[in-house]
Amino acid sequence: MGLARFTVGVETAGMRLDVFVARHCAAPAAAEAMSRAGVQKLIDAGHVTVNGARMKSSVRVKLADRIEIHIPAVREIGLIAEDLPLTILYEDQDIIVIHKAAGMVVHPAAGRTSGTLVNAILHHCPEIAGIGGERRPGIVHRLDKDTSGVMVVAKNDLAMRSLVDQFKGRTVRKEYIALVHGRMAGERGEIDRAIGRHRSDRKRMSSLRVLGKSREATTEWIVESRYAVPLADRGVAWYCLIRLFPRTGRTHQIRVHLADLGHPLVGDRVYGRRRTAAPQNELFGAGIDGFLRHALHAEKLSFNHVRSGERLEFRAPLAEDLVNLVQSLENHAVSSESVRVKSSRPTGLTRFGV
Repeated sequence: MGLARFTVGVETAGMRLDVFVARHCAAPAAAEAMSRAGVQKLIDAGHVTVNGARMKSSVRVKLADRIEIHIPAVREIGLIAEDLPLTILYEDQDIIVIHKAAGMVVHPAAGRTSGTLVNAILHHCPEIAGIGGERRPGIVHRLDKDTSGVMVVAKNDLAMRSLVDQFKGRTVRKEYIALVHGRMAGERGEIDRAIGRHRSDRKRMSSLRVLGKSREATTEWIVESRYAVPLADRGVAWYCLIRLFPRTGRTHQIRVHLADLGHPLVGDRVYGRRRTAAPQNELFGAGIDGFLRHALHAEKLSFNHVRSGERLEFRAPLAEDLVNLVQSLENHAVSSESVRVKSSRPTGLTRFGV
């Protein structure tokens, strides 16, 4: 248990006790920062005293009052620390930025208590301060199991609160790379469609067939490359490598928006296309059809540092399996200018709304 002592000065006299404690516990020289709710729990449990006496959260502190804050020891919550491969891009006392591998689940859940990113971070940071008085890393955003790329994780309440506010305020910038089926219309565009639970499949999300409430969702995209792959029947299979900028963070947002637009991710077994015919080109058997995950990579993440306010940007290099897949497409594709397109496609900004 830690102990912090403060004396109320002129600038803080008249402040609510819970506000005073929250502000002083966020100071770099004080105990680890905690949430407002966490402070109220401390006060209710008698861990905060004013001139030696317990007080309510709403009491106003007075000039020269002596405030003592007893910080309870961090609680263990039963999560197992595991020595799992972890690619670290950056780390300090507040945050850890990692390059999550495809296939790694972010957080333990029912039926999955080991092998996750959280288990790996607990092993890497055995002295982690934890969130809300519990020894656990703060997951402020998630990547699907099969999505690779950059993630930031909070190591204490100060970082958790700052990052949550930045994501909520949409000041965090995210960039993804994806490989999709089909020929995207135009060079860039914006998908502005609310997302909710699929009306007939509760395990899926949708922007077209929603049951009940939906939440706004916006995704911008830019085409990086187009690939026209000739087939044995003289047809052509189109693919696009695109860069995406999700402005919101809904469950499966990128996958849903692209699938509902008619351009699902290559390898997406939930929202993607299912081939019924035999492959007509060696690329399909060896590359496209054999790709073992959805082709989505979180390449860049930028945000303000939780303590200094400095703008930070991190990049996770494209995963090797995606690099190989794109190389295979480049080897098999023909010039898109030589392919006859049935109808003209618009150029410039293309907007897809509700």
